[in-house]
Amino acid sequence: RGTYYSGVMACYMATGDEKYLAQSDALCKSLKWKVPTLPTEHPASGANLLTIGQTMLQSYMAKPEKSKIKGIIDHLNNPNLRNPLGNPHQWYYENGTRYVDALFTGPPTLAMLYNVTGDKKYAEWMDAMFWDVYGKLYNTDTNLFYRDKRFFPSNKNGEKIVWSRGNGWAIAGIARILEYLPMEHGNYKTYESVLKNMAAALKDSQADEGFWYPNLANPADAPFKETSGTSFFIYGLAYGINNGILDKETYLPVVKKAWKSVTDEISKEGKVQWGQLVGDQPVNLSKDDSHEYVTGTFLLAASEMYKMNLNNN
Repeated sequence: RGTYYSGVMACYMATGDEKYLAQSDALCKSLKWKVPTLPTEHPASGANLLTIGQTMLQSYMAKPEKSKIKGIIDHLNNPNLRNPLGNPHQWYYENGTRYVDALFTGPPTLAMLYNVTGDKKYAEWMDAMFWDVYGKLYNTDTNLFYRDKRFFPSNKNGEKIVWSRGNGWAIAGIARILEYLPMEHGNYKTYESVLKNMAAALKDSQADEGFWYPNLANPADAPFKETSGTSFFIYGLAYGINNGILDKETYLPVVKKAWKSVTDEISKEGKVQWGQLVGDQPVNLSKDDSHEYVTGTFLLAASEMYKMNLNNN
């Protein structure tokens, strides 16, 4: 649900339309502006719990009220919770292992906190988590991420599985880090470099009709158009173009083709179709499949396409 609201807030930030902010604030108020918590023994990642914190922080940026971010600050400063303070080396693990989805849910939240508070510890926690996951799951030969260690080729009898949405979580997370991390930060250019390298790899793996299929390493493995990963890629690439990180001439055709492929799959009722359901790897899917976070990824993409249109790109 936090991913859906990240898209709603992205639309607010792009358009200034108060109805998006009101919708987001209504959810945050229902949570009393606090990060939902789970028992410490729960396998769910502490990083996932921070997703809704991005919406709270962006609402604070729009209309500063300390009560909006007190809950997330208290959450991160509680030594009894699974967070960077309470468990600095494993707080973002899922079932005892690193996984790429967490690059969207955790580091951008910490980048936003660093941006609004100036407290360097948040940037340090962000760097520690991101580069740990990057170091274990990023393949420098392909410039793409494995979802988790189960999908290393040595663990899959040589079968190559590179999950589209897994890489979508990553590139979208990097875009959101870059949006809020000051350019003078020591690792800003390194994050930027990862985005550039991923963009080149994604350009090469895009299907002719504009989609990216669930398995980037083998499209025939699950030969289905898939909107959640594709929308994430549109968001990351369009952010790169809009902010002068990616070459417009090279990547604008990629983004436009992908945008048409996704918008063609929006139903008359506004449902984003062909979105892979909850999972951790490529699977078969159908036209009717969708989810809140699928809509969220589309709204993220739409926010950057809206900005691009305003810039007459």
